[in-house]
Amino acid sequence: MLERYYLLPKTIDRIRSSWLAEPIEQYVTWLTERRYAASSVVRRMRVLLDFGDFARHRGARNVRDLAGHLEAFVRHRIRNRLYPAPSPHAKRSFVADVKRGIEQMLRVVLPPTTRTRPEPLAQWAPSFFPYLREERGLRDPTVQLYRHHLARFEEYTARHRVRHPNGLTFTILDGFLVEARRRNCPRSLNAVCSALRAFLRYLFREGRIPIDLSDGVEGPRTYRFAEIPRAITWSDVMRTLKCIDRRSALGKRDYAILLLLTVYGLRAREVAALTLDDVGWRAATLFVRGRKAGHATSYPLAPAVRDALIDYLQHGRPTTTHRHIFLLCRAPRVPITGRVVSMQARHYLRAAGVQAPRLGSHTLRHSVAQHLVEADFSLKVVGDYLGHRSPSSTQIYGKVSIESLREVALGDGEEIL
Repeated sequence: MLERYYLLPKTIDRIRSSWLAEPIEQYVTWLTERRYAASSVVRRMRVLLDFGDFARHRGARNVRDLAGHLEAFVRHRIRNRLYPAPSPHAKRSFVADVKRGIEQMLRVVLPPTTRTRPEPLAQWAPSFFPYLREERGLRDPTVQLYRHHLARFEEYTARHRVRHPNGLTFTILDGFLVEARRRNCPRSLNAVCSALRAFLRYLFREGRIPIDLSDGVEGPRTYRFAEIPRAITWSDVMRTLKCIDRRSALGKRDYAILLLLTVYGLRAREVAALTLDDVGWRAATLFVRGRKAGHATSYPLAPAVRDALIDYLQHGRPTTTHRHIFLLCRAPRVPITGRVVSMQARHYLRAAGVQAPRLGSHTLRHSVAQHLVEADFSLKVVGDYLGHRSPSSTQIYGKVSIESLREVALGDGEEIL
């Protein structure tokens, strides 16, 4: 496989003389099967060879030892750069580029049991995440959110040398929440507090801490309907769609994605989860399964959406065995995630010059709801169309029903009484 990337035999001999030759060739085969660009493969091999020499000099003797030398190697590369990073963002990009190939190779060549990352705080409560799924019945997205917040809490306790749950105090908890407040809005901070309270209650239930510390975790007070939906005007939505260059495979994919967001008001993860089996071409239907409320919805397939999907499937989608509709345009050619959908929506909204708080896929979802409200559809119909589980989730859009609010303001109030 190396002969595909190098012409000089001595270069190939140098790679095969490395003590990491076998895992590197296995990794190169994996990259080639997933159609990575030759320049990307060659660049990663250079980093891997340097990392192998570095780790060997520090005492590494097998592939399993490599992970322990990664951070030291990154620091070594930063110190020995020809030119220093011009900005913190450039430094982070450099570090990510160094780590990417090494971490990916370790995931490819090591058995799954060897490279499985432990759950956050597993040494304190090894059965906490099974408890969330099996006893509390939480869905996977919620469990993932708990995992994210508790991983941050684990990092905080490690920095403050809290080695055992008995070392937790209200001072430690307050310090963590103060730090979390700097990177979270009030609503997100409440989600952090919910995860932390659940974990502390579980520790107390299992007898790992003597008192229930969850009572000391209080989030900020937030009020329902305190904000208005972050919708944009329909002219802004149309301008966003027009700024997509549909001549490339990326543009064809993103145009189809944004049409799904603006026609049906789907969530980012719902778009990412769509498969070829969800499109009924003959019946002209679109089936959306696994929604947030736990149900599925069938929509009529709009002609514009149908044409955009056909254009992408015929001229933009890479050849693959995956059944998901939307794939990454660059290697590895795997299904996209909801995060990719939201990032691309944000990119095109900014490219169109749209001004709104927290731009993303949900901006378009809110805009669909406002467009339906302005067209005099009832909130019940809007909620059903968006896939809301409860009518209370749709009530917020009553704040953007300008004509109805104007009638209330201009009336004498007798009908309300």
